[in-house]
Amino acid sequence: MMMLRLAAAWASVAVFLFFGESLLGLLGSPLPSLLIFLWLLAIIIWASFGVVHEAEDLAERLGEPYGTLILTLSIVIIEVALVGAVMLGAKGAPTLGRDTMFAVLMIVLNGVVGIGLLIGGLRHFQQRYNLKGATSYLAVIIPLTVIPLFLPNFTTSTADGTLTPFQAIAFSIFTLALYGAFLALQTGRHSMFFREPEPEGEAVAAAAPGGEGASSSVREILPHVGLLLANILPIVILSKSLAKVLDFGIAKLGAPPALGGILIAMVVFTPECITALRAITANQVQRAVNLCLGGAASTLGMTVPAVLLIGVFTGQPVVLGLSATNMVIAAMTLLLSTLTFTGTRTTMLEGAVHLAVFFVFLVLVFSP
Repeated sequence: MMMLRLAAAWASVAVFLFFGESLLGLLGSPLPSLLIFLWLLAIIIWASFGVVHEAEDLAERLGEPYGTLILTLSIVIIEVALVGAVMLGAKGAPTLGRDTMFAVLMIVLNGVVGIGLLIGGLRHFQQRYNLKGATSYLAVIIPLTVIPLFLPNFTTSTADGTLTPFQAIAFSIFTLALYGAFLALQTGRHSMFFREPEPEGEAVAAAAPGGEGASSSVREILPHVGLLLANILPIVILSKSLAKVLDFGIAKLGAPPALGGILIAMVVFTPECITALRAITANQVQRAVNLCLGGAASTLGMTVPAVLLIGVFTGQPVVLGLSATNMVIAAMTLLLSTLTFTGTRTTMLEGAVHLAVFFVFLVLVFSP
């Protein structure tokens, strides 16, 4: 299956490299447009599952938090490639980065967390996780959300939720520095915060960096790193073609502009979301927390600088400030997430509340 997946992905890359212009020239016709979209969508999602598979193999060898960190960073690299491809190709998508980041927050923090807590509550009644790890994620997610997505609406140098070049560069540096500091702590002195909590009543054993997988040799790890890259690269290369199809389809259908960001978020994060739900079902709540909250933090920490710098160097306007309605939903999501992850146990009630907010988000996309 692995070799078939890689063969299909790289064969698609070859087809679009040599015949891409001819294929994309058929976008005016409904049936060819639909077939091209489904082809690219299927290949990218299939390759994304390959990324998840290799990341999980690395997780077993390296232990937490390295395993989920590799997965979230790989997924976010794909997301940044897709967003960048649309921005550079369409030259008229000022809100795409904002819409994608907001969609990721809603899908992960409300949709996946809500479904996961409901499933976990039904199956296990209450589930435990490492409180310090969850609060560490939230401590990073809150400023990384509020500063780029709220603050531009209240600055006076520019209007309409945009930033000046100086502000864009300064915000990019701040975002990268904060996220980099978090990664250093997550993989260094505070890595124990992001591992499964010890069973109640047992002493916490001192853990070596890298957890139980630290004994894996470089020779065992390198082939999986190579396969991980082999699955990521076709997605990055094909993202430009998918971006053109998405841009054409949304314009042709007259769909809400925010739908582009939602589709990118769903395409990119579907495998990671499925992995998180599987972890919750297996009562591995800390792994699910690492995937969900880590995915949100990585999205903000890497997409904000990428979008802003693309805007600065290409001269495109980049609108980051959310609408008033979306600011309310985002603030409510951050507050609910803080309440959900301030204890050491989760129940079905928190899941139901997060799902309610997610459905409100979906309604407002099509009926603002």
